[in-house]
Amino acid sequence: MTNLPETIKTVSELEEVLTSPSAKLVEFMKTLDGDIMILGAGGKIGPTLAEIAKHAVDKAGVKKDIIAVDVVDLPALKAKGIKTIKCNMLNLEEVQKLPKAKNIIFMVGRKFGSDGAEHLTWAINVMVPHNIAQTFTDSRIAVFSTGCVYPVMDIKTGGATELIPANPVGEYAMSSLGRERMFDYFSHTACEKVVIIRLNYALDLRYGVICDIATKVFNGQPLDITTGYANGIWQGDACDQIIRSLSLASAPSTILNVTGPELFSIRQVANQFGEIFGKTPIIEGQENGLGYISNAAKANGLFGYPSIPLEQVIKWVAAWIQAGGENIGKPTHFETQNGKY
Repeated sequence: MTNLPETIKTVSELEEVLTSPSAKLVEFMKTLDGDIMILGAGGKIGPTLAEIAKHAVDKAGVKKDIIAVDVVDLPALKAKGIKTIKCNMLNLEEVQKLPKAKNIIFMVGRKFGSDGAEHLTWAINVMVPHNIAQTFTDSRIAVFSTGCVYPVMDIKTGGATELIPANPVGEYAMSSLGRERMFDYFSHTACEKVVIIRLNYALDLRYGVICDIATKVFNGQPLDITTGYANGIWQGDACDQIIRSLSLASAPSTILNVTGPELFSIRQVANQFGEIFGKTPIIEGQENGLGYISNAAKANGLFGYPSIPLEQVIKWVAAWIQAGGENIGKPTHFETQNGKY
């Protein structure tokens, strides 16, 4: 994206920046055959992905429906020209009535609140994927997963590449690997074309690791830096890459890490916000050199580096918080290393 604003003052301005498609995504839409159906479009990232896809299709001048599906109604997306469908995807009969779209982006998942309600987490993260994978064997499917399926990594490794074997910690991460395995099964047995997206972490002004750090510094809350390093990617760039990753869907499935190229220090970013806010961060703990960190050299090599650098996100988040901007109240819990969410 060119001509980046110095600050973002309103949600409508934020959504305009988030959903502006790259020239490469617009060109990709000209080559992609079939409609795109987004399953789980009502979550944190879903609306951004649906809108950026719609804008790319419109700019490409091609005839292609963007279909957003969730267990709840999606009137805001419908008002923007996106087809919407309400569906309980735990119900196989309802799933089988969905349009047989050529391209599917699967975003259904449950993370927070998993500790103590593991049965529901497993149902959403494994049963729903089974229902979708069984039904859409003729589709290309990009599956949202998480870098949490990797083991906690030492920063000296540079982060987990796609070749690192999965070794999930905790029931959320284990059920997320279960999600992947459902699609793997149908990719192997029914030649379903799948690309699995291991995302760490999407960055927005209203949530995300950078927002979490800034909020604690601004509010004078303690910041645990035991997990001292993380990586992330602007949510608009993540959506752009994930839509284009449909070209990588294969049988057997392909794995793709999606995150930014920088590995950043939680302490350093906290100190940066402290300088901006005129406050001293309350730092607790000591970095142990471990964290859920991924190496996205493959994706960034294929699609190019993100258009919004980390430094820009930091400046935007700082100004957003100082202006009293919206926070959706869903912290990432990036500090967690024991898998309990």
